[in-house]
Amino acid sequence: MAIENGEWIMRGLDWDDPSRIRSWEELIGWINEVGFLPLFKNEIPGFSVEEHTSDLYWWTGDEEQDPWEWRELIARSGQVAYGKFFGKKAGFISREWFAHFANYRRDGYDFDSRWDEELASMRCKRIMDQFESKDELFSFELKRLAGFGKDGEKNFEGTVTDLQMQSYLLIRDFRRRINKKGLEYGWPISVYSTPEALWGYEHIASAYSAEPAESRELIRQQVQKNFPETGKIELDVVLG
Repeated sequence: MAIENGEWIMRGLDWDDPSRIRSWEELIGWINEVGFLPLFKNEIPGFSVEEHTSDLYWWTGDEEQDPWEWRELIARSGQVAYGKFFGKKAGFISREWFAHFANYRRDGYDFDSRWDEELASMRCKRIMDQFESKDELFSFELKRLAGFGKDGEKNFEGTVTDLQMQSYLLIRDFRRRINKKGLEYGWPISVYSTPEALWGYEHIASAYSAEPAESRELIRQQVQKNFPETGKIELDVVLG
């Protein structure tokens, strides 16, 4: 995705291209095949949803054809993880590979351990504390409960992005608010959860026996296996 002459330009495939991904279910299959995938075009050629879908239906609201809508369906399915995992930008990680991302990104620390070692901010602590009693929270609920807002903590969006990059949070769904009459209204809103709530602590911690550097090397090898043109600098930028 790029801006040219003030317009958003998508770099997708022709509608008739036989290799074009045609549904969100097909996209899940490809994510599981390559292991993890950013949503938008980046420094690594071909390493994105954008480059393997048509550019005709983005942001149309058509669930059958719009990859922007697909991300909601995929997050809701729980089959792969969705969140800001790649250079603080959105993308997907398969269940199989998430354990290695957690081992690498957490650097051997569950969040409580990171806090005990004084490696986490109070802002992060306030947010993660809310998931001790809840498996998932609307973004506006999480912001309020964690004490962010006009007279409280600042930079809520940046903090939840950091927690996604560290693999402590993911976006579990997108839902609309419910009014007093039980009717939905407004735009769909992010619903946050932890990977442990989605797939269980045992799975998320299953790569902890390896050194974080070993998990990172496996991630690097997986990218270069599927996208051979990847260079070290480009990889570092995309992985963040």
